[in-house]
Amino acid sequence: MKILLIEDDHSLGEKIAEHLRRENFSVDLAKNGEDGQHLGETGVYDAAVLDLGLPLVPGIEVLRAWRKAGRILPVLILTARDGWSEKVEGFKAGADDYVMKPFRVEELVMRLRALIRRAAGHAETRILCGPLAYDAQLGTFELEGLPLRLTGLEWRVLSCLALQKEHVVSRADIFERVYDGDAEVDSNSVEVIVARLRRKIGAAMIETVRGHGYRLTAGEA
Repeated sequence: MKILLIEDDHSLGEKIAEHLRRENFSVDLAKNGEDGQHLGETGVYDAAVLDLGLPLVPGIEVLRAWRKAGRILPVLILTARDGWSEKVEGFKAGADDYVMKPFRVEELVMRLRALIRRAAGHAETRILCGPLAYDAQLGTFELEGLPLRLTGLEWRVLSCLALQKEHVVSRADIFERVYDGDAEVDSNSVEVIVARLRRKIGAAMIETVRGHGYRLTAGEA
């Protein structure tokens, strides 16, 4: 899963990005509103973390521009502004959640997971697909009741498929959500990761839909 983080405080932005990557998210970090707005309009993200006090373009204007353009990605506002009027303005502009600074990064992660899960249409935190179980709040997988050990890239691909189980996810969509924007990767890397996942959970569970992409299905494990 991929997060767009827009934060002008260099130290805080890097700290948040590092923690999110440790939690297996891929992250694009923008340090001003102009760059962040452009990324949000052109990139593929599962959620955005948006500061309000940004240079060049204020965060609230970035959010308004996204919503006016029809961008529906979940947006969590992260700000030091604690006035009720600012919160109301943020929600009216289209924010989905609001976290005040200072904060615990662990809480930020949990809120992001909840936003992503709900945006994918899942009310329950535990998503089941045959013998595979994904706890979308804790970010853990089990296969036949046992913990499933995955690399960061494997986790990103499998969580992307699990959130849209029984639906086809395009290779391009998976690629966009797996890698950071500045990562140098081979063009067939998604296929390599899918092959590794099939060895771990069973080949029948990840179906290749020719010309379209991949689908996680309740096949034989």
